Amino acid sequence: MQLIDIYIQEVTRRLPEKSRGDIALELRSTIEDILPENYSEKEVKEVLKNLGNPASLASEYSERPMHLIGPRYFDMYTTLLKIVTPIVAILTFFVFIVENIITYGGEEDIVSGSINVIILILGHGTWSIISAVIQTFFWITLVFAILERTDTSKEKSPLTPGWTEWTPDDLKSLPLISKEKKISTLDIFGSLLWIAIFIGVYFNASHLIGIYEKVQGKIQLIIPTFNQEVLQSFWLIIIVALIIEIAFVFYKLIARQWTSKLAIMNTVRNIVSTIVFIVISSTDQLINDEFYMYIEDLLNLSFELKNSVIIISIVLWLFIGILDIVQGFRKGKTKL
Repeated sequence: MQLIDIYIQEVTRRLPEKSRGDIALELRSTIEDILPENYSEKEVKEVLKNLGNPASLASEYSERPMHLIGPRYFDMYTTLLKIVTPIVAILTFFVFIVENIITYGGEEDIVSGSINVIILILGHGTWSIISAVIQTFFWITLVFAILERTDTSKEKSPLTPGWTEWTPDDLKSLPLISKEKKISTLDIFGSLLWIAIFIGVYFNASHLIGIYEKVQGKIQLIIPTFNQEVLQSFWLIIIVALIIEIAFVFYKLIARQWTSKLAIMNTVRNIVSTIVFIVISSTDQLINDEFYMYIEDLLNLSFELKNSVIIISIVLWLFIGILDIVQGFRKGKTKL
């Protein structure tokens, strides 16, 4: 019966992925043992009502504390921590490497130089990562703690223990999520990681992307690809586009499945990002002329590279955007 499947889904989705399968089997076996052979929907509802609210039952299985952050937000809070913390750690380590390793002068011999690099990574690098992770944990916890204490709609949630009396009829308002429509934690992680990388690279493009050469024993960026002043001039529309991207990712985290509404939101974000990309990429002096000249000489090209790069970039971006929109509607099972 679908009520049983949805009940098990609502319990196991709040648990660690590694234990969901075993607990789902155990819970199904328990329910079927209690029910008679030819059970009715009324009997199923009675059994599920006795088992209690899925959120409360999940809390008993996981035995996790729910004090500072209540059960309404606890699973979203822990999921967000698991997603954001590795991203912050990776980016912090990347920035540290760029600032200290790439610019290493190499005046010392290989052995002592290698030892100094290892000490630098284990010392300052590790501390930088720990410091960034602590700050991330603090701010995410603070936001959810405030949200927990200021939310006045708690009584409206049928699947949150302690606010309303739960009954199995509450499951009827929830869909059974298929594998095709389900949004995985890995998907959310990848989206947030991409946004974080984009922010870091966009606002530091002239220091990260370009032609590197060894000058006086140091690896240096001699010709930056992008003109940072031009990039910075578009900061307002970039911020607007990023807000839309972040809002979309967080809506995916809440929805947990592809729907027609999510597919429409995906279309909007793709249209906005495409407009922003075309406006910025078509701007004169976005890419340094010296960079174009260097590449043209390197590849011995007989034609001007600039216009070709712009056209190919826009066409590729449009193709990827259209493909993403089509996939969004396909997952949401909504007709175009």
